[in-house]
Formats: sequence, C-alpha cells, structure tokens
Amino acid sequence: MSKDTKVYLIRHGIAANREDYPQDEARPLTKEGIRKTRKVANRLQELDLQFDVILTSPLVRAKQTAEILQTAGLGSQIKESTSLSPAGDLNNWLNWYRKWRQSGGQCVALVGHQPDLGNWAEILVWGEARERLVVKKAGVIGVMLPETGDPVGNSSMFWLTPPKLLL
Repeated sequence: MSKDTKVYLIRHGIAANREDYPQDEARPLTKEGIRKTRKVANRLQELDLQFDVILTSPLVRAKQTAEILQTAGLGSQIKESTSLSPAGDLNNWLNWYRKWRQSGGQCVALVGHQPDLGNWAEILVWGEARERLVVKKAGVIGVMLPETGDPVGNSSMFWLTPPKLLL
C-alpha cells in the first residue's frame, strides 16, 4: 500500500462582491456559492473521499467552504491556517505538513484562494510557479506527495476538476 500523501487543493465557493464588503476577509459565500459548493461536496463524498483533516484559510468564505465539506461527511476535523490566506506561505505549510505526516496523516484538504492554490500545485509538481493552473471557485486539484524526500518538484498531479464537472 502506498504511503504517498494525497493533497486536495479546493478553492472556496462563489463569494459576495468585494465592493459590498470593506474588509475582504469578511466576504461570505453567496447563496449560489453555498448551493454549488454543497453539490460539489456531495459529489466528492459519493466518490468516497475522506480527509484526515480539512485545513482552511481563516477568511470567512474559505471557512464556510470547509464547513460545507465537513457537513458532507468528507472529514471531521477543521483547522485554520494563515498559510492558506491570500499570498500565504507555502514553506510554512510544508513545515506543518511534515509534522502532520509524521503523525500518520495521508489525505488532507486545503481550502484556500486563487492564484495561490494553482501556484502551490505547480511548485509541488514542477518546482516552480508557472501561473498556468487555475482553480475555479469550488474546483479541485489533487496532488500526490511522495512518501519520502522533498515534495517540491517531486509530486504528481492526479486531478484537476472544475466544479461544473462535479455538479
């Protein structure tokens, strides 16, 4: 049995307009964003995904997305990480990941923002951000991190799905 780690990078659902909120951090999901994110989460649950932990950006729209994933039965544990905030630090997340991995974790969902999620996937797979991968709202990228060694540039992408393929 493979000891590689599956990382699912999941972008938050459709959020309220920036103009309507003086603080970007406070923007919630719209009704449509909640509806579509629930559909995506239910479809992921039908595909038997199960996350050891759902790690989320502290921004409202990401936390709401993480809660929808949890409610759909995809994972029981949600943790916030400032590494997943917009312009977050991949190296900080990698430090968290290494500790978490030693505790036996094998499947994690990262709920965050674009372009960061696409860039993180590119760095893990190719060793550099090429700004080519786009994660649509409520979309998913799956990356397999190797059991040993540095995951940067040594991981493989196994899933890139826009939400419309999951609805």
